[in-house]
Amino acid sequence: MKKKFLVTALLLCAGSVNICASVEEKNDSLLPKAISGRIQWRVGVEVAPAYVLPTSDFVKGLNVADKKVNATFTGTLRGDFSFNPRSKTGRLYPGLYQGVGIDVRSFFRPDLLATPVSAYVMQGAPIKNFTDRLSLGYEWRFGCAFGWADRSHDYSDYFLFPAVCTRVTAHMGVSLKLNYKLTPRWLLSAGIDATHFSNGNTSFPNAGINTVGASIGVSYIINPDTVKYLPSADMIKETDRKRWVWDVMGYGAWRKREYTGMPLLPGSYGVAGVQFTAARKFNRYFDAGLALDMKYDGSAGKKSYWSDWTESGIKPDRVPFFNRCSVGLGAVAEFTMPIFTIGAGVGFNMINPEGDQRFYQLLYIKTFVTRHLYLNTGYRLGNFKAPQNLMLGLGYRW
Repeated sequence: MKKKFLVTALLLCAGSVNICASVEEKNDSLLPKAISGRIQWRVGVEVAPAYVLPTSDFVKGLNVADKKVNATFTGTLRGDFSFNPRSKTGRLYPGLYQGVGIDVRSFFRPDLLATPVSAYVMQGAPIKNFTDRLSLGYEWRFGCAFGWADRSHDYSDYFLFPAVCTRVTAHMGVSLKLNYKLTPRWLLSAGIDATHFSNGNTSFPNAGINTVGASIGVSYIINPDTVKYLPSADMIKETDRKRWVWDVMGYGAWRKREYTGMPLLPGSYGVAGVQFTAARKFNRYFDAGLALDMKYDGSAGKKSYWSDWTESGIKPDRVPFFNRCSVGLGAVAEFTMPIFTIGAGVGFNMINPEGDQRFYQLLYIKTFVTRHLYLNTGYRLGNFKAPQNLMLGLGYRW
């Protein structure tokens, strides 16, 4: 069930790319329709050796094979598009691209981690153009990794807890890349990558896998347009106009829970929340503001309610509904681009269940399927280290 849900969410994100692309071209009212041509398509391959950071005892060698996991190698097939450079979006965001990728990753220890396959959406853009051919850019990737080794049988021994205990995890990555245009159709890239794999606390344990490494790739531009088109003064003025934006977003997820000094709680617990955000948009790339978070966590507030300890586990007394709810106020900042918005925030729970961290952090991606409606995929932490829950939701901006 979890795997189907994650696959559906990924397909919705990928599908929204084409939806938004077509909407942008049809509604480009600042340029004559006669010069609104096709978007530019690109396909490519990439290889990436990397070092596995020793962030858990499992990868350090405390596992059933008594072997370290310290290296990985990845092969990737990619496809992306850039907006028509003559369009409003193409002129305001030159070099911006977004698309999907599929990669196969080996950790050289198939007995411990298998050979996971990832599918993800991505977006990137130039940071600095050194020449007409050479540029420095960024890229982020978010999706799912499938096919991890099943290590659930290791739970019987605490010291052999695996770093990845689910067949499906989230895949999050970021890169800094040098891009060199060999010809109008061929592009060479080399970069530094960081990747994180996690199940979002939907199962336990959740140490995750973290890698850093290098990448090299080559891409073929199917329909290049070598002419540069600059945005008009009116386009820049309108897009960079300072204004307030308002969001309301509802989300849900599931999670596992462990309290300090107590066994892992049996089963999974539902999480649901609503977030209201008021943010000031400073320009086309950045906005910041305040967010009110209200959350119900079925696993919260239980520590003082455990009363029946048995050989087979522990049974909780019923926890009152409002003892499982929190209300927090936080500050958020967002990097805004066409289709995708990446946000981060920090907050403090004014109303807080017993045993929970009051200080929390948010990291999320908004995928706009229309001008106002978006899908939210996010993650919430406590005190910068304690995983809390995923934030899979639907939001509206006006």
